[in-house]
Amino acid sequence: MSWVGHYNYWVAIFLMMSGFYVVISRGNLIKKLIGLNVFSTSVFLLYISMGKIFGGTAPIINEHSQKFQLFSNPIPHVLILTAIVVGVATTAVGLALTVRINERYGTIEEDEIRAKDDSL
Repeated sequence: MSWVGHYNYWVAIFLMMSGFYVVISRGNLIKKLIGLNVFSTSVFLLYISMGKIFGGTAPIINEHSQKFQLFSNPIPHVLILTAIVVGVATTAVGLALTVRINERYGTIEEDEIRAKDDSL
C-alpha cells in the first residue's frame, strides 16, 4: 500500500509537529497550552488509526456473530477515552496555573516572567 493510503497517519504527524513547534517557539503560556492540546490530539488520532481494522466487528460473541472471524481491538479506543479525560484535567490545571501566574507577575509571557524573577 502506498503512502497516500495512510493519510490519517500523515495528518497525525503534521498535527504533532505543528503542536510541538507551537510549544517550543512561543513564549505565551496560553499558546503553549494550545500547542500541547494539538500535540495530544494528534496522539489520540494516531492511536485510534492504529486500532481500527477494516472489516472487523466489535468483539461481542453471540449467535449472530459466529460467522465473523475478524474483530477490532477495543483497548486503544478505551485508552484514548481515558487520555481525553486526563488531557482535559491537565488543561484545566494549566489554565488555573496561568491565571495564578498572571495574578502574581501581571503577564503570561515567559521572557517577562523570567525578567521579573531575575530582578527580585
